[in-house]
Amino acid sequence: VEITGLDTVPPAGEKLYVFKDERRAKGLVELRINKQREKKNVEKATPSIEEFFAAEQEEVKDLNVIVKGDVDGSVEAIIASLNKIEHKKMKIKVIHSGVGGINENDVLLASASKGMIIGFNVRVDNKAKQLAASEGVNIEIFSIIYELIDAIKAAMSGMLAPIIKEEFIGKLEVREIFKVGKVGTIAGCMVVEGRVVKNSKIKLVRDNVVIYNGKLGTLKRFKDDVKEVKSGYECGATIDSYNDIKIGDVIECYIDKEFRDEVI
Repeated sequence: VEITGLDTVPPAGEKLYVFKDERRAKGLVELRINKQREKKNVEKATPSIEEFFAAEQEEVKDLNVIVKGDVDGSVEAIIASLNKIEHKKMKIKVIHSGVGGINENDVLLASASKGMIIGFNVRVDNKAKQLAASEGVNIEIFSIIYELIDAIKAAMSGMLAPIIKEEFIGKLEVREIFKVGKVGTIAGCMVVEGRVVKNSKIKLVRDNVVIYNGKLGTLKRFKDDVKEVKSGYECGATIDSYNDIKIGDVIECYIDKEFRDEVI
């Protein structure tokens, strides 16, 4: 049977109904389309908590890989090793594998899938090299499998967004307040813990409540500008673009550090 005039290809197993009246057929189609649309809107508008967190957890990155090796045994061993690499935020997807040198087709596939090419005891032909350079495709050649796996783990770590964590470095107690013309409020402080570094990020704490997040401005020992003051020493400090500092306030200093999840 040949059918013409369909706007879309129906899925396998879909039933086809025959009408003598075209208007009735169109009316029924529109009615069913509207019902499906309404059902989808309701489902999207009212997700359960379980569905919400399931959707969040499904955001997993793929590292697309093409594997080329000298013999079938090598390729199979490499794919098996890659499949054992685990990470909660990323998975390796071998989109193509084969025996022989790396050619233009491999490069085009890698470019289209935004993936990388792994070669084991093989070479890249000249046309493929030129194409890879122009397409920005990364090709890695290895002769030892464990070095190949280490390189893949490094690539995965590089693809993962770093986790930014605050690292506490020191604490100031405000003992005196000085108002100085255009400079604003200068806090006379004692470093009671760790060390304080000029231009570090700070949290201004009053009665155990953080009332301001900002950056340390000037830092002085007597009349001299300094880059750092250690625990047990007095200093004068300002906070960039903020003057509401009071005696008894605590200034906590910290820096942002990047961490990456470990690839197993």
